[in-house]
Amino acid sequence: MRKQKVLILSEGFGSGHTQAAYALAAGLKELSPNVQTKVLELGSFLNPTVAPLILSAYRLTVSASPLLVGMFYRIKYEKPVSRLTRLALHKVFYNHAAQVINQLKPDLIICTHPIPNAIVSRLKESGMNIPLLTVITDYDAHGSWVSSEVDHYLVSTDEVRKLLIQRGVNPKSIQVTGIPVHPEFWIKQDKEYVREELGLKNLPTALVMGGGWGLQLFKEELISKFMQWNDKIQFVYCMGSNEKLASKMRNQPEFQHPNITVLGFTKEISKWMDAADLLITKPGGMTCTEGLAKGLPMLFCESIPGQEDKNREYFVSHGYGQELASPEILEAWLGKISNHTASADYNKTSIQHRQILPVSKFEALYEPEACAESVMNLLNSSYSTRRLNIKIHPTGQRAN
Repeated sequence: MRKQKVLILSEGFGSGHTQAAYALAAGLKELSPNVQTKVLELGSFLNPTVAPLILSAYRLTVSASPLLVGMFYRIKYEKPVSRLTRLALHKVFYNHAAQVINQLKPDLIICTHPIPNAIVSRLKESGMNIPLLTVITDYDAHGSWVSSEVDHYLVSTDEVRKLLIQRGVNPKSIQVTGIPVHPEFWIKQDKEYVREELGLKNLPTALVMGGGWGLQLFKEELISKFMQWNDKIQFVYCMGSNEKLASKMRNQPEFQHPNITVLGFTKEISKWMDAADLLITKPGGMTCTEGLAKGLPMLFCESIPGQEDKNREYFVSHGYGQELASPEILEAWLGKISNHTASADYNKTSIQHRQILPVSKFEALYEPEACAESVMNLLNSSYSTRRLNIKIHPTGQRAN
């Protein structure tokens, strides 16, 4: 039997988009050995010299001028990718993207970021007849995601589905599946067992995720509050790719406590979440969804203006987390986990919100495998057989 080929395209502007791409690829592999996936950060792959410079400039802007990022997000909120931007993408990426797709010959293309989504849409306008599936990886739908060439959208919530419909997307081409997470997050392990495996004590545990942002996310008074609970609660600080910061923290006396663990990059976040009773993080779409899959109550520290604000609003309004707006809120939650009441309060609050709010099936019960299963169903459906043997020349014309 011929393997079905799926090309998943993302970009490195925030790690969540690419995380979602790899999570979906792993989920498809888990469901069917007959599916062959390829994940590419399109800009980094096609322009390895220019792309890192653009990415560095983006990160610098987010760090130095987050309000500017938020303003730009709001200004462009209702607008699809402009003709000028599409032309620029055409000049920079189009030729090479067409060559890559013609070489790989995928049966389905999935985009988890608006930029490759716009590029593939342009290719489809020029005659490429490969189905395009777009997975929106936040709890909002910015106008840049919208294109008439997208065959199907998979979205996080019913609210996002309604936003797409308001922007003219056919309701029949939108499916609420939740954001994909790696199959490791499809199951939950016993806390005591996984704590022993990770070398932790069997104590109430708070997982603090700073990632590349580090502890800049947290005000000094909040960090001081963490330290006051060191004898009662086990803290795991995960700094992600910021290994320099993780090393610096390990050498600081205040973090040299038997109940403190400082992590750099790790591939075992699923296990660390299983070991935790509380997740303290910025509201990135992927991290929030992984916490949701694990049933972890969440406290959200300062977010990047724009989509992370929308993520936070969604999770707080549905009872899945709370904004870390004051030391008193942190104090209350640390007290709950030290008394082993956090999970019960989280479940009770979530149930109350679900009873009050008109929610979809997904919001009542997140099914972490649903996105991968939906892709499999679409891949096997009649629309995936529409692909014709049409090649696209770099000029944008069909080959005869």
